Amino acid sequence: MEKINRKGVIQQKVGGVAALYLALAYLAAMPYFLIVVDYPGAITSRDKVVLILGNFPSMYAMYLVTYVLFGLLLGVLALALYDRLRIHAPVVMRIATAIGLLWASTLVASGMVFNYGMGVIVALAEIDLVQAQQTWQAIEPVAMGLGGAGGELLGGLWVLLVSSVALRSGSLPKLLDWLGMVIGVAGLVSVIPVLHDVGMVFGILQILWLVWFGVVLLTTKQTN
Repeated sequence: MEKINRKGVIQQKVGGVAALYLALAYLAAMPYFLIVVDYPGAITSRDKVVLILGNFPSMYAMYLVTYVLFGLLLGVLALALYDRLRIHAPVVMRIATAIGLLWASTLVASGMVFNYGMGVIVALAEIDLVQAQQTWQAIEPVAMGLGGAGGELLGGLWVLLVSSVALRSGSLPKLLDWLGMVIGVAGLVSVIPVLHDVGMVFGILQILWLVWFGVVLLTTKQTN
């Protein structure tokens, strides 16, 4: 087992807190967007704009919490896992961390585009509702694409690479590593258009993975 000094323990615990936040963000986002607002159930641009107008403050807050802050803390977790696993596979972990940080960046960008775009729509709708609907048709695909609506390529690849390194090194619980392998594959498979719904499996299983990882990192002890 690799030696972890006091500074390293603190870094791991910060990563553990970040992982638990990400899990809580998933748990908050799923019922909000699927049930409370039911954004996926809005088919036309008119339906979507009506939802935005009726729920702008709460939607703004949720995108801030579940995309912008999520992305920032995902970066923290990616760096913590790099510190934890780099000794076992330096090159792979550099690649994995670069992908993880890129994923974090696109999520932050997605949340910011959503929030700024919704603000534009709310203001525009007071003048011209039809123009607001047309404008949202241009904004939404950009925000959704950055957020992984076309498939969880970056997230799946990051989880898969991190889990493969952990599995080979034996430095983390093997069941956790195998769970990560399944999640990673699910994320990659969701890129295939007819299998986009597998992205839900990616998100649901990742909640468990993040909670488990959070506990593991928070219970890290100094070994030298």
